[in-house]
Amino acid sequence: MMEHKETTMPGKKLLPISFLLVGLLHLVALTAGEDDQFVYSGFTGSNLILDGASSVTSSGLLELTNGTLRQKGHAIYPTQLRFRDQNTTTPSGGGSSGAGGAVRSFSASFVFGILSGYPDVSANGIAFFVSPTTDFSSAMAAQYLGLFNGGNNGNATNRVFAVELDTMKNNEFQDISDNHVGIDVNSLVSVNSTNAGYYPDDGSDGGGDDFRSLTLISHEAMQAWVDYDGEAKKIDVTLAPLTMGKPARPLLSAAYDLSTVIPDMAYIGFSSSTGLVDSTHYVLGWSFAMDGPAPAIDITKLPKLPREFPEPGSKFLEIILPIATAALVLSVGTVLVLLRRRQLRYTELREDWELEFGPHRFSYKDLFRATDGFRNKNLLGIGGFGKVYRGVLPASKSEIAVKKVSHNSKQGMKEFVAEIVSIGRMQHPNLVRLLGYCRRKGELLLVYEYMSNGSLDKYLYCQESKGTLNWAQRLGIIKGIASGLLYLHEEWEKVVVHRDIKASNVLLDSGMNGRLGDFGLAMLYDHSANPQTSHVVGTIGYLAPELGRTSKATTLTDVFAFGVFVLEVICGQKPIMQDSDDNQIMLVDWVVEHWNKTSLVDTVDAKLQGDYNADEACMGLKVGLLCSHPFPEARPSMRQVLQYLNGEMALPELVPAHLSFQMLAVMQNEGFDSYVMSYPSSMESTQSISVLVQER
Repeated sequence: MMEHKETTMPGKKLLPISFLLVGLLHLVALTAGEDDQFVYSGFTGSNLILDGASSVTSSGLLELTNGTLRQKGHAIYPTQLRFRDQNTTTPSGGGSSGAGGAVRSFSASFVFGILSGYPDVSANGIAFFVSPTTDFSSAMAAQYLGLFNGGNNGNATNRVFAVELDTMKNNEFQDISDNHVGIDVNSLVSVNSTNAGYYPDDGSDGGGDDFRSLTLISHEAMQAWVDYDGEAKKIDVTLAPLTMGKPARPLLSAAYDLSTVIPDMAYIGFSSSTGLVDSTHYVLGWSFAMDGPAPAIDITKLPKLPREFPEPGSKFLEIILPIATAALVLSVGTVLVLLRRRQLRYTELREDWELEFGPHRFSYKDLFRATDGFRNKNLLGIGGFGKVYRGVLPASKSEIAVKKVSHNSKQGMKEFVAEIVSIGRMQHPNLVRLLGYCRRKGELLLVYEYMSNGSLDKYLYCQESKGTLNWAQRLGIIKGIASGLLYLHEEWEKVVVHRDIKASNVLLDSGMNGRLGDFGLAMLYDHSANPQTSHVVGTIGYLAPELGRTSKATTLTDVFAFGVFVLEVICGQKPIMQDSDDNQIMLVDWVVEHWNKTSLVDTVDAKLQGDYNADEACMGLKVGLLCSHPFPEARPSMRQVLQYLNGEMALPELVPAHLSFQMLAVMQNEGFDSYVMSYPSSMESTQSISVLVQER
C-alpha cells in the first residue's frame, strides 16, 4: 500500500479561502520545487500505469512479466514529476526541452525478485527508468528489456535514463556478464556496469572493500538504491540482500550530468521483458524522493515471492528429537544424521512403472562419481535447457555427456520417460545416441555419448583454438546431418521432428564426423499423425516463417533449419549477420544477393583460402537456399536433399527474382511479422536483393 499524508479542509464557509491557499501553495511549489516522494510497501490498491504483461497479484506483488515468452511489461508512477530546478540554468549544449534548470537530486529504492522457469538459466532482467513518455509500444522484448528497439537504441532523442539489473550477456550491448548491473543513458550499452553484488560495511564511512557477489536470478528478493546528486552530477547504484541495510559504499557510480538527458517533466517506472526462457519479474516495494534520500521501505509489510521450487522439508529430526535421551541416543542420532546426509547426496526418484525401463536407467551415484560431483571443471557447456557435463562411468570407463534439465515436463512423466527410452533405441552413425536417464526431485538427467571434438560452431567461429575445417570435412558433415535427418523423418519407427537444428547442436566425433544431438526440443508422433505444438520453440535465425502463424513444427520446418545450417557451414557465417553499416541481415538474403550478382562463390568461407571444389560449393549453396525457401511446398524432402548432395538427382532449375526471402515470407505469412521486424536486415533495399523461385 502507498503511504502518504493528507490534509483536511474546514467547513463550507471557508471554501474560497481554502481555494486561495491551495493556489498559493501550488505557486510556491512551482517556483521553489516540489517535495515529491512516495512509498509502496506492496501494491494492493495502487493506481500505477500498467501495460503489456504487467499486473498486480492478489498478494500485492507487482508482476512485470508473467512467464510468457517474448513479452514486455511496464509499471509507471501515474503522475509526471518535475525534475528540473527552476532556480538554476541548464548547461550550454545540455539539450534541454522547454524551460527549466539543472536536474534536481533524486533517490529511488525498490525491492525486486527474478524467477526463471529453469534454475540457473538466464531470463533477462529489470530496469528502473526515467522517461518523458509512458508509450513504449515500439520497444522490443528479449534483450531490449522493453525500453528500446534496434532502430532507436542509442538515439539522444530517447531522453531516457535507466538502471538495468540484467541476467543476460548480450555481446551487441557489450555486456560484461550474465549477472550485471548497468547505468544506461539512451542506450542499452551502459555508461558503466559491474557484476551484481555489494560491499558490506566495515565501520568506516566509505564502506568496506570486501566485495560479495549476488545472483540476480537466485529466486531471492533483494533491494536496490538509485541516487543522483544534482550538484555533483553523479549517479550511484547500490545493491544488498533484503535483510541488510543500505551499504555505505555503492556498487557502481558514474559521473554524468542528467540535465543533458532528463526533460523538465518526466515519468518514473519499471520495465522488463522475456526472451526464449520462461521467467517472471517481480517488484515487492518501491520508494522515491526528490531532493533527498528515498523513504525507507518497511520490509516486514512486503508480500512474499512465490516459491516455484519448494524447499524440501525433513521429517528426520522431528522423529528423532522427541525420543532423544542421554548421550547414547544423541550419539546414535549424530551417526544416523551423517549416514542420512550421505544417502541424500544420491537420492533418486523411482516409481514402479520404471521397472520396464530398467536397462536405460542410470543410478545418480554413478553419474555423480562419473562427473566428479558435477564440478565446473567438467562443464562442457550451458544451453537454453540446462548444463552439460563430461564424465567417465566408474565401471565401464566409458566417456559420457550428462545433461541436467529442469523436471518440468508438460506431459506425464511416465510418457516423457517412455519417449526418452524410445529415442534411446535409435541407431544411426550421424545421431548422438541417447543412452538413458536418471531422475531426482526437481531434476532430470539425460545421458548421451561423449563427442571428443565438441560442437561444430567452435570450429566455424573460434579457429584460434580449434582450427579450420577443410572442404571435404564440411561437405561430409553436411551429408552426414542430412542422412541423420532422413532417418528421423522417414526411416525410424516414428517421425521425429528435431526442431533445433543448428551448428551448436552438431557434435563431432573422433573422426570429425557430424552427429546431430540435443533432442530436448524433439517431438515424436506417429507417421500418420498431424504434428502440432502450442508455441514456437527453437533458435532465431533457423525458424521457418510459417511457424509464427501455424505454430506447427513439421519435417519441412526441420528442412528449413537444415538449409540455413548448410549455408552456415559453407559460408562460415552466422544465420544473422552484420553488414558494413552495422545493420542486421539474414544469411539467406546475403547469399541470394551474391548469386543475383553472379558472384555466388564469393560467399564461400574465406578461411578456406580458395581450397575447395567450386562446383560442389555452388551445388551446396543452392541446396541450402532451396531448403530454406519461405514457402514450405517449395522445399524438398530430406530424401531428395541427400540425392542432390550425392549427385543422384539433378537440382531443379532455380533463377533469381527481385524480392528478398524475407519479403516473400511476409507475403505468405503475416503472422511472422514479429520475427521479420526483430531482424530487419535490408528491408529498405528490397529491390536490390534477390530470391530463388522454382521454375514451373
